[in-house]
Amino acid sequence: MKRTVGWMMGALAVAVAVAPVRAAEAPAALEARLRSGPSVADLVTYAYQTNPKIAAARQKWKSVVERYRVSTAYPDPQVMVTYFPEPIETRLGPQDWNAVLSQMIPFPGKLSKAGEVVEADARIARLELDKTVRDVIVALRESVHELLYIRRAKQVVAANRELLDHMRKVAETAHAGDRATFVDVAKAQSQRAQLEYDALLLEELEATERARLNALLNRAPGAELGPLPEIPFQPLAYSLDEIHELAAKRQEEIRIAEARVAKARAKLDLARYENRPDFKVGLFYAGVGEPDVANEPDDAGRDALGVQFGMTIPLWLGKNAGRTAAARAEIERARALKVARINDTDAAIRSVYFRLKNAERLVTLYRDELLPQAAQSLDVAETWFQEGEGSFSDFVETQSVYYNFQLSLARAEADYGKFLARLERLTATSLTRREASAEEGKQ
Repeated sequence: MKRTVGWMMGALAVAVAVAPVRAAEAPAALEARLRSGPSVADLVTYAYQTNPKIAAARQKWKSVVERYRVSTAYPDPQVMVTYFPEPIETRLGPQDWNAVLSQMIPFPGKLSKAGEVVEADARIARLELDKTVRDVIVALRESVHELLYIRRAKQVVAANRELLDHMRKVAETAHAGDRATFVDVAKAQSQRAQLEYDALLLEELEATERARLNALLNRAPGAELGPLPEIPFQPLAYSLDEIHELAAKRQEEIRIAEARVAKARAKLDLARYENRPDFKVGLFYAGVGEPDVANEPDDAGRDALGVQFGMTIPLWLGKNAGRTAAARAEIERARALKVARINDTDAAIRSVYFRLKNAERLVTLYRDELLPQAAQSLDVAETWFQEGEGSFSDFVETQSVYYNFQLSLARAEADYGKFLARLERLTATSLTRREASAEEGKQ
């Protein structure tokens, strides 16, 4: 049981923590294992390394991190050179050209606040990356469950096809001995035809689902995929109330909403700094030629050198007030979106939880009651028919029920696995194994 516990979070942990260790593994080796029979860790590692959505989210996070150095740096210095085609006459001579080198200096603390905004963006981008990895793993997990169902259904069809072949021979023999009617033989043949149709349908469904799984792995639609690992049925280890609490603490979307509230607060602080003046220092240099006068001053032709200092004047109070008011409104908006996200998550948890428990009930019903009874009924129907106490029609009907119950059990098990994946997506936590509490860990 422990081997495959916590598909989603276990797989996520593998992706985030183990994948860097396995990153050096040659893709060819992974590809070979995918063809021969991959494990869950193989599928997750392959998706982590190759899925384009994960790659895009990873690059976005790196891009945001690099913005920190841009946002916290001083503006570039400026150089301004002026040339006068018609020099300006001064007492010392004609001014032919001048140059100004200046540097803008933001108000002290302003760049730090801009950096805090970028840090919040980086946290959001990191959570977006985690969310993308999680979504890909959940989609992969659902696809595996569906593919397992299809392959299991094909096995059921094959087994029932053999059974029907046996029944058809019995019917034909009985018909020759007047113990079965032609209608009985036709029923067996039509049931056999139905199985042929189901087998064809399942073959196409398998190709479709394999293409979906290969797309998650960034492989060709028809790429070969070996036998998949069986996933045992695992009940929930948490109550519904605990699941709600876990989601509020760990779900990436809620944590992103919290990070956006923090970002809005940082933007309010930045807006206050933007209402304060920025400074500017500079160096002025002017080239002066020789004056065309009879009595030249002693310092004639000497170039001019000056130092500049300036500052912006945040004079427009309305603009300043609008800037801070907009930032406050952004905080309230972020808070409201966080509450909305929690509400949506609670509603989604309730809906998925119902479907999960319903699938669990169906698994228990088919596995423990209906299917054993149907198998027993099938044996009894065959025995009665052989002993002349039952009709062949009853035998065929019993086989049909047994076949449908087998498919229903496989369907319910696959649905349970898919709904469990969706529920763990909402909580960002494995729900089939309780985490050790801090007190338990100390013991």
